Amino acid sequence: MPDFPDALLLARIQFAFTVSFHFLFPAVTIGLASYLAVLEGLWLKTGREHYMDLFRYWIKIFALVFGMGVVSGIVMSYQFGTNWAVFSDRAGPIIGPLMAYEVLTAFFLEAGFLGVMLFGMRRVGKGLHFTATLMVALGTFMSAFWILSVNSWMQTPAGYALNANGQFIAAGSWLAIVFNPSFPYRLVHTLSAAYLTTAFLVGGVGAWHLLKDRENPRARLMFSMAMWMAAIVAPLQIVLGDLHGLNTLQHQPVKVMAMEGHFDSHPEGAPLILFGIPNSAEGRIDHALQIPKLSSLILKHDLDAPLAGLDTVPAADRPPVGIVFWSFRIMVGLGLLMAALGAASLLARWRGRLYDWRWLHRWALLMAPSGLVAVLAGWITTEVGRQPWTIHGLMRTADSVSPLAAPAVAASLVAFVIVYFAVFGTGVLYILKLMAKPPLLHEPAEPRIPERAAGTTPAAALQTDGGAPR
Repeated sequence: MPDFPDALLLARIQFAFTVSFHFLFPAVTIGLASYLAVLEGLWLKTGREHYMDLFRYWIKIFALVFGMGVVSGIVMSYQFGTNWAVFSDRAGPIIGPLMAYEVLTAFFLEAGFLGVMLFGMRRVGKGLHFTATLMVALGTFMSAFWILSVNSWMQTPAGYALNANGQFIAAGSWLAIVFNPSFPYRLVHTLSAAYLTTAFLVGGVGAWHLLKDRENPRARLMFSMAMWMAAIVAPLQIVLGDLHGLNTLQHQPVKVMAMEGHFDSHPEGAPLILFGIPNSAEGRIDHALQIPKLSSLILKHDLDAPLAGLDTVPAADRPPVGIVFWSFRIMVGLGLLMAALGAASLLARWRGRLYDWRWLHRWALLMAPSGLVAVLAGWITTEVGRQPWTIHGLMRTADSVSPLAAPAVAASLVAFVIVYFAVFGTGVLYILKLMAKPPLLHEPAEPRIPERAAGTTPAAALQTDGGAPR
């Protein structure tokens, strides 16, 4: 019988499971909040009801996704105390304030205006309602800002010192901590990925309804807006990804070695390995399909530039190459397909066939979940590629875990898996059911809610005559 997994491995699996499940929801809400703001702004500017129909269609989906994102995110914060208590103790003086800023600025901003956005269309003026929508969109951006600052500091720590208890504390200005070396690149790359995720989700839903009724004007508008975003942002994302990769090469070269599959150093130009099977035991890529010197050209902009390999790194400091190698290729491959679909939509638009080419609509429908898969692959590349470090180069993952017994972690992991798939699986199915319905002319607005608490009691239904009920 194989040995039972140790507590460290189980804790890592548990956090990976919960964070992967969680990030699917913010990846949608970040882009969808901005999309709703654009729809409402265009409605206010043009008066076209189609924009408001789409706003009402997507705000119901946004509310569900937002709620599931909040609930799934709360669980992760508890794991810092249960499974990663040593990390929390040592990094808390830096990680804690940054996460508190996220709650005080982003979450409170979202929570404060979300009710107005969801239920205030009939109760406040158009300007105030639009302001609420903008504030929710701003809140999603600020939430991403602070969370990515925390994670980026763990990737490229800066502005810290160690106190007598071995804790990481701020040394001087907090700006060096917040705006650490990788943060700007990771922020724009992640935000653009969220916008692309939303664009392809919206485009896929629009394509679904065009395949059923190509004359539906709201489906046409939905699909057209999504394809504009794909055509513009997908090529930009490739450029941003390249800049992020160059920054990673500078600060985390071992991660790039694993991404590229470079077990050996290449003093006269490294090949770009397109596909292959990483063989960590033998230190090579089996059955490699590669292009000579192209990796050096991409990473160093010089065909003959030398690139170091994993043979220069102690085995204990190497990440799991197979996972990083393939997750990186999934992310890049999907990014190229996104850019190709955006280019195809431009051709269809130029030919006046954007709403007629059925193959384009089927392609867009197949690509609907591509953004979600790509952001997961990107996060796997980032987080697994950082191993074996929790704080890169300073604190190992093995030294960060709580002193728990493996069965205790295994029990909570099993509970998480069952509850997550039951609760969030049901929520996702309901969202898909909403998406399957076409956006209607004069899409129903938010449901009416009681004007006062007394309206919910049976006494409010009683008729009175001279003060006496009858």
